[in-house]
Formats: sequence, C-alpha cells, structure tokens
Amino acid sequence: MWTIPKPRYKNGSAGEESEDEIAVNIGGVRVVLFGDVLNRYPESRLAELVNCSPQNYDGILSLCDDFDPGRNEFYFDRDPDAFKCILDVYYFDEIHIKRGICPICFLKEMEFWKIDPSVLDECCKSDLSEKEVELKEIASKVLLILEDMDSEPPVTRSERYQRFLWKMMEKPGSSLVARVVAIASFLFILVSSMVMCVGTIPELQVMDTEGKLVEHPTLEAIETACILWFTVEYLLRLASSPNKLHFAFAFMNVIDFMAIVPFYVVLSLTYFGTSAMMELANVQQAVQALRIMRIARIFKLARHSSGLQTLTHALKRSLKELGLLLMYMGVGIFVFSALAYTMEQSHPETLFKSIPQSFWWAIITMTTVGYGDIYPKTTLGKCNAAVSFLCGVIAIALPIHPIINNFVVFYNKQKVLETAAMHEVELMELKSGRSARRTSATPGRTVRPRH
Repeated sequence: MWTIPKPRYKNGSAGEESEDEIAVNIGGVRVVLFGDVLNRYPESRLAELVNCSPQNYDGILSLCDDFDPGRNEFYFDRDPDAFKCILDVYYFDEIHIKRGICPICFLKEMEFWKIDPSVLDECCKSDLSEKEVELKEIASKVLLILEDMDSEPPVTRSERYQRFLWKMMEKPGSSLVARVVAIASFLFILVSSMVMCVGTIPELQVMDTEGKLVEHPTLEAIETACILWFTVEYLLRLASSPNKLHFAFAFMNVIDFMAIVPFYVVLSLTYFGTSAMMELANVQQAVQALRIMRIARIFKLARHSSGLQTLTHALKRSLKELGLLLMYMGVGIFVFSALAYTMEQSHPETLFKSIPQSFWWAIITMTTVGYGDIYPKTTLGKCNAAVSFLCGVIAIALPIHPIINNFVVFYNKQKVLETAAMHEVELMELKSGRSARRTSATPGRTVRPRH
C-alpha cells in the first residue's frame, strides 16, 4: 500500500482541511486518497466517489467495479501505472505520460476517470497527436488490405469479370496472374525506354528516301509492340475501373494516356501524308520527348513498394533541411561568383565575363563537380575557389544526417504500421470466424437461464 501525502495549500495547513479519505484498490495496488484533494476536480470519478453516500450502493457500484463496506475500500480493474499519472492532476494541475504507456490507452484511462484531456502537458499532447496519425494510417492500410481481400463478393457475372480484371491489372499481390502482368508491364516499360535511347545512336539509324537518318525498322517494330501493350493495358484498366471518371483524371493515368496518344498522332499524320506533315517535321522530336513520360509508370509500383513510399515521405519530412541547404548554397553561389568576377577582371584572358555567367562556375565548384570549362587564373581567384569548394562541402554535409535519420525513422515506422495493420486484419478475421461459429450453433438450441 502506498499513501498520497496531503499537500499544504496557500490558505492553510493540511490539518485544517477535511479529514475525509478513501482507499482505492487499482489493479491490486491499494492507495489512500484524501477527499479535499480529490474535490479540486469535483467532476472527476474519484471526487464523485468520495462525495457519494456509503448507503448508496447502486451509486457506488456505478462508479467502481467492486466495494468492500467493511474495509471501506473501492476496487478498480484498471492499470495502476496509468493511475499514478492520473493522480498528478490533483496536485500539479497537469499530467505527464510516463515512458512505456501508450498515449491512446492513457487517453481512455483519462476518459474513465473523467479527467479532461486539456490538462495533458504539451509534450504529451504532441505524442498523442502522433499516435492518432499512426492509427489513421493503420486504418487506411487495413481498408486497403480489405479491398484486396475482396470482402464483398460480386453479384452478377459481369461484375465478377470486372473485378477480376481490376485486381489483375491494379493489384499485383492479389494472384500469380496479376504478378505476371505487373512484371510484364514493367519489362515493356524498360524495353520501350531502351529502344527510345538506342534509336538515337547514329550507327543504328538508316537513311530514308530523302536522305535523312531515321530509326531502324526493327526498333520501330519493337516500339510499336510496346505501344500496343500499353494501349491494351490502359483500355483494360479503364474498362474494369469501378469509377471511370476518377480513373481518367488520376495523375498517373493521365501520364499513361499522354504516353500513348503521341504515337497514334504521328501514325495518323504519316498515314494521311499531307503536305502539312512536312512542316511538322520537328513535331516528331517533341513527340519523342513526350514518350519519356511513360517511364513515370514505374512509380505506379510505388503503391506496392514500401521502399519508394519511404523515400518519398522522408524527403517530404526533410523539406526544412533541404530548404536550408538551398539557402546556404544560394548565398554561397552569389557571394563567391561576385568575388570571382571582381578578382578575375585584372586578367586579360579572363573567363568570367559577367556575374550571372560566374554563377555556373560557383555551382560546379561548390558542388565539387568542376567541369573545367571555366576556371580562375589569378592568385586571388584561386584562393576564392578553394574557399568556395570548402564551404560547399560543409554546406552539403550539414543536412545529410537529419535527412538520413528521417528516412530510417520513417522506414521503421512504416514496417511497424504494416505489421499492425496485418495483425488488425487477422484479429478481424478471428472475430468474424468466432461470430460465424456462434451463429451456426445458435439455431435449434435453447439457452436456459442460470439461477
């Protein structure tokens, strides 16, 4: 048993206050509390209990789990460690959550003891908000898993086929066929990108009737096969989409559409062979540039890759550090380029014609690239260059550790959230199985009341 000492208030000593006291048993730990202390928060459960009449058994049992009139002791089946934190509010008007106690569970304890959450300290409120965000993320992951599990069976045959196509095209982890389709799509993206790159090599190009270098027919055939795959894939995904309007305007789907349309535009213009096509010769170069957009389809697999998701969120959380890096580099580029331009003006063969032109030198020097196309020739200019690349190294190295730390923290957090989501789904399946067994055992069975 441990007893909470009575505090001395400003208006008098502890002995001048009421001597009402109660004994509570919290999970096997007996605590003696004083009524005048508990009445500092009259709306709390303990204050209601101390002010409740001993003859009012129904009122007492509505506030606690059990009551021993002989010992005048109230029993609560609650966490004693959390209760120790709850008692702080009666003495210090604030609550600190001890290490090792879940903030969400502690919030439920405060709700049970009828303590307002506003008395939590600011540091504990931040931890609580982080836990609430984690719970929302777990809930979203659970919903995604439940969608993949296909909890609601289709009614008609067309709905069955539509859902099968949707899962095959959008959810690689749903079946072996869907995984094969995802791998094939990924390989077609790589082949198409390689063909686009290899087609620009002059040695692999051929002469057309006008004496111009064009892509090799074999590469064009491979490109056509890739575009046909992308077209069929896009149409199947559009046809099987539950919400076609949302699908059509999704960012990644717009990129898929833009990667397909230029091919058919060029094909139609070439087929008609109008004179205007000759004037649009440069359009093909723009179309080739648009085709690079289909490489962004790789990021569609990020939804099923925790690594890419972690990298993206880690960079988002490191925007402050990245902003500081850009600010340091921007100030250094401006200062050292201006100094380099001023110091190099005395040399007759100076390469620094203006301060904006010196920006390029400052960028490649501070980032330690150093292409050598522009360099100082005076002694002061070389000293300025040495100081600039030393400052550049320091400026780049400073925010690296926080960015790496954010990546590691978020990666470990995502692993924990994925495990928690899977555990939540397993619990839901277990509960649904138990309820199904109970309902199957209920018909034809008469339950007799116990006496």
